[in-house]
Amino acid sequence: MRTRRLSSSLGLLLTLLVLFQSGCTATALAGSEVEAASHPGAVTPIPPSPTPSTQPAPTSAIPWSLSSEPPLRFALPTPAPPPVSIWRPPLYDPPLALTPYDHFLFSRPIAADEVNWPLPEYRYGDYFTGTDIVHTGIDIDAPRGTPVLAAGSGEVVWAGYGLYAGRNRPDDPYGLAVVILHDFGYQGRKLYTVYAHMDQIVVASGQQVAPGDVLGYVGSTGFTTGPHLHFEVRIEQNSFFVTRNPELWLVPPQGWGVLAGRVLKTTGQPIERLTINVQSLDMGQVWQVRTYAPHSVNSDDYYRENMVLSDLPAGKYCISFDYKGTRYRLETDVTPGMVRYFTFREGQGFSTDLPAPSLPTSVPTDVPTLQP
Repeated sequence: MRTRRLSSSLGLLLTLLVLFQSGCTATALAGSEVEAASHPGAVTPIPPSPTPSTQPAPTSAIPWSLSSEPPLRFALPTPAPPPVSIWRPPLYDPPLALTPYDHFLFSRPIAADEVNWPLPEYRYGDYFTGTDIVHTGIDIDAPRGTPVLAAGSGEVVWAGYGLYAGRNRPDDPYGLAVVILHDFGYQGRKLYTVYAHMDQIVVASGQQVAPGDVLGYVGSTGFTTGPHLHFEVRIEQNSFFVTRNPELWLVPPQGWGVLAGRVLKTTGQPIERLTINVQSLDMGQVWQVRTYAPHSVNSDDYYRENMVLSDLPAGKYCISFDYKGTRYRLETDVTPGMVRYFTFREGQGFSTDLPAPSLPTSVPTDVPTLQP
């Protein structure tokens, strides 16, 4: 309890510091700023202010087109203490798909009585501090021994060491890991979820599981700096190279939504590793997220995003960032149970128009839709 109070105090101090530096406020703007919300598409130039436990080898292996040696750009560490969170309502029941393009199909792999949201300093597509190692999932900083739960129904197709290499290797970076091939898909493609770094696994390959079934317990096997759960979503193949951002697949808390953005240079190429501030104009709270690093991660087929920030209470928000000596800002809304999308292109400014449809205009039959 004392540790949590200390973390909360530190989190409050950090929030106040970010608020002091932020280019957005709920009540007033800096002298020369003009709200992008008042002038759609406008930009605003102003000066930028331990030892692995024993576990049987997997009973079956998944076909891999990978070399036996992990690449240099791969590790799954935990770089920071647990995030500080405001009060969180219960989650929506999956599946949730209020538009043809959203796919909140999975429940949280950690129960609500523990930290069950992504570690904010190390999201999908981010570099581990001081390295060029790119994160292909999210980390949930739950304590050692916390039960790890199946995020959806399906068959266990991997249980043990060696997930990355495709064969039993106790030095594998994922440590003790479980993979589920789900009995539902998306757009006619298979879906897999990965649960890594566990201290103990209590399921076996070939076993059928239901949402919420215990798969094992949080630990620190593999390449880690401390206990946490590494969670991935993979499409079509059980491969490190086909992951997607889990924050677009995990159901949000009720009444909360998700922000996704595509931030581009004048050439149309993604701006990489850009720090973006997202401030609630209703509460004053500020979140920070970085755009994706240049390799090992994949954007959503529809949104083609290079940043995602989930678990945002519905309401009005200000998005701001500094790029090449100029600060840019946009005010927008976050809608309950949905993705709020924006694009930014250097020289053209912001847009909140959705991408041109590139997927079917109706929700696939294997993804039930909940009515708003």
